[in-house]
Amino acid sequence: MKTNKYMESLNGKNLQELNEELVAAKKELFNLRFQNATNQLENTSRIKDVRRNIARIQTVIAAKEA
Repeated sequence: MKTNKYMESLNGKNLQELNEELVAAKKELFNLRFQNATNQLENTSRIKDVRRNIARIQTVIAAKEA
């Protein structure tokens, strides 16, 4: 249910907003990986969630460009 609402919100955005969200998600992933490397990350499953969100954003971008 949570991912359906997230996908609906992504589908309602234009390409510029999607690209901005993609950049923000990639920055978050970088920060999470950095925290994981320095043993400061408590919730390691967040990395997996962010990676999947990046894939979802890229999928919506590809669909809108086609």
